[in-house]
Amino acid sequence: MVVLVQYLTIISRLILPSWAALLLQRPLVPSPNEQSISPQSSAPLPLVVWHGLGDNYKADGLRSVGEIAEAANPGTYTYFIRLDDDPSSDRTATFLGNVTEQVSKVCSDLAAHPTLSKAPAINALGFSQGGQFLRAYVERCNRPPVHTLVTFGSQHNGISEFQDCADNDWVCRSWDGYLKRNTWTHFVQSRLVPAQYYRDPEDLEGYLENSNFLADINNERADRTNATYKENLRSLKKFVMYMFSEDVTVVPKESAWFAEYNKTSEEITWLKERRIYKEDWLGLKWLDEKKRLVFKIAEGKHMQLSEELLSDTFKRYFGTTASSDEKGK
Repeated sequence: MVVLVQYLTIISRLILPSWAALLLQRPLVPSPNEQSISPQSSAPLPLVVWHGLGDNYKADGLRSVGEIAEAANPGTYTYFIRLDDDPSSDRTATFLGNVTEQVSKVCSDLAAHPTLSKAPAINALGFSQGGQFLRAYVERCNRPPVHTLVTFGSQHNGISEFQDCADNDWVCRSWDGYLKRNTWTHFVQSRLVPAQYYRDPEDLEGYLENSNFLADINNERADRTNATYKENLRSLKKFVMYMFSEDVTVVPKESAWFAEYNKTSEEITWLKERRIYKEDWLGLKWLDEKKRLVFKIAEGKHMQLSEELLSDTFKRYFGTTASSDEKGK
């Protein structure tokens, strides 16, 4: 465990969210988040946010996101998912932990939340790995149900490479080698978060046999498909997926759109060309045919978000219940 913490500490220096610095350029005002809401039908649905790797639920950048949501749709109640009330421990949980257990905890937390549990539905916003974790929430429990799911730079089809180390960082390189040699061990799959959404198209056998998380939520195991996952995902009124145009942190960046990248041939197989879509393992084809599946590009590097982009997204997809069904078509 100690060696994994050392490795992930090194990696975290390379991938701390750049969006936080951008958002913090705006003045902070007292946050309206996590107050009670009235059950009026005209009010915006509550917004649930799951942050990414190396972040924590009390980060100033996330609080700014809540303020932008409030400004875009006044009256928005925003809840930031946390795996521990201590911000430092919550950050550690983005690196270390069993993702299946983490999603289960979030399912229990939201179902028991005094405000969210009383809402007719919620909207969900996932940053980076938080996006596929929120999708797992929809598939596995979805109580309270998600109305619209928006993900930014998420790894819906996994990652085929771990974050690169600097050329002169030999400690990082040593542990990177260890990780690559032991990806499919039970020890790594039950403890190291990024490994649980690792997917190498050139080693699908190892992935399907050993993946603790992604192979399951993507319904890729022919002998263990889950009809509930498909049914729950089809309940979304909108599933919006943003891919960052210059993303070099997530490999492949096209994973944000469920695409597959072959490292040898450098060929990209887009979602609509894959069996997961054609045979509709998850309900993505059904959502697409209903015009509920939206593919968007965010200009810039991984998690390089502007206030303008977030505000536009919130207004377009997270308005009142009545209007949000029509927006973004």
